[in-house]
Amino acid sequence: MIKPIVMSGGTGSRLWPLSRELYPKQFLCLNGELTMLQATLNRLNGLECDSPLVICNEQHRFIVAEQLRYLHKLTGNIILEPSGRNTAPAIALAALAVKRNCQNSDPSLLVLAADHIIQNEDAFRDAVRNALPHAEAGKLVTFGIVPDQPETGYGYIRRGQAESAGVDAVAFSVAQFVEKPDLATAEEYVACGEYYWNSGMFLFRAGRYLEELGKYRPDILQACENAMANVDPDLDFVRVDEAAFLACPDESIDYAVMEKTADAVVVPMDAGWSDVGSWSSLWDISAKTNEGNVHHGDVISHDTENSYIYAESGLVTTVGVKDLIVVQTKDAVLIADRDHVQSVKKVVEQIKHDGRHEHHNHREVYRPWGKYDSIDSGERYQVKRITVKPGEGLSLQMHHHRAEHWIVVAGTAKVTLGDEIKLLGENESIYIPLGMTHCLENPGKIPLDLIEVRSGTYLEEDDIVRFKDRYGRV
Repeated sequence: MIKPIVMSGGTGSRLWPLSRELYPKQFLCLNGELTMLQATLNRLNGLECDSPLVICNEQHRFIVAEQLRYLHKLTGNIILEPSGRNTAPAIALAALAVKRNCQNSDPSLLVLAADHIIQNEDAFRDAVRNALPHAEAGKLVTFGIVPDQPETGYGYIRRGQAESAGVDAVAFSVAQFVEKPDLATAEEYVACGEYYWNSGMFLFRAGRYLEELGKYRPDILQACENAMANVDPDLDFVRVDEAAFLACPDESIDYAVMEKTADAVVVPMDAGWSDVGSWSSLWDISAKTNEGNVHHGDVISHDTENSYIYAESGLVTTVGVKDLIVVQTKDAVLIADRDHVQSVKKVVEQIKHDGRHEHHNHREVYRPWGKYDSIDSGERYQVKRITVKPGEGLSLQMHHHRAEHWIVVAGTAKVTLGDEIKLLGENESIYIPLGMTHCLENPGKIPLDLIEVRSGTYLEEDDIVRFKDRYGRV
């Protein structure tokens, strides 16, 4: 059996304004009806796999849990990183967790990123099957993407001699890992036929990875062992020891292990792969109109060519343009030349520098109980539309600096206000005084929608004192 390990970190800043720190690209539906994380998990169907293990940042835990629950793949299988430490430590946490749960065996770990798109899933599964005998023989397999064009945004792997190892599967020793080249060098790589794009996907036995990590980076292994020595199960999550993990060096698996080990092999994969690292790469893989345009949402284009146009809310129109990226969300608009989209991250850096929030979260924010949309705000007020899922509820809490009015738009609200409990229906409202303990729940079978009006001297989300919470946030 293969144990899938899905790494769901990263912020995807080059896909701003859709991708934000609190809701990055792996949780978005960019190419179909499933999110990139969900598509990664569904891609495993047809392989003999155990339940997947997902590694994510703590601040994304409820998003990951909800997306796994949607696929019926939530089995207490989410490891939380207190802070990102790159791929070598993340995989080490997973390998240690797997070894702990499988003491009498050494499963093969299929390490995948949650933010890749693969168009030919049969070819993906065939490559995994080709790689499995080599992993079982003790090799550390990386998957090399067969390039279809010179690409300067990817690292490359140069293959060496063909591997036999007593198996018939196609694989080669790794001769060299190469950093992102310039265009002329990338053209040479593609023409040569001995180079593959570095996909960041791997297959190896858990024990073999830990052996090689201990050989070349014992400091990383020790820090991860310390972090896993005192884990804290919490709902659907496994929390590692925060202090121990924060002491771990930040290092990729390529630098820590794959470039040093003598047992690295590469298995070619020709499966329509993309890491969707920019808006232009998303345009490349998307279905287009006869004019070469990609439309999402309410879009009207006239005399427009080879452009990607995304409308989240409201109508977006284009006239007489070509080779553009136009992305509209509720709180930001991006307009970029398709050949300059790698510089979107510079805009994100400027937003951070200016102390703004548009890099961090969307206007619509998801919570384990539902979501809220910040409709309007002023000097001493905020207006939000709150949606609470059936059977869910907010924490028992109070605020030091604001009062709130709640007006029910749809559904039924169960409101705890001090020692009282009240049921509110559509068009009914309630006032929450400053300093009053309160709780909001949805006891019904349909979503609860209400309008919240905040007023006071300080209105931010951190003015919350929680007394009781079903999601462990007290």
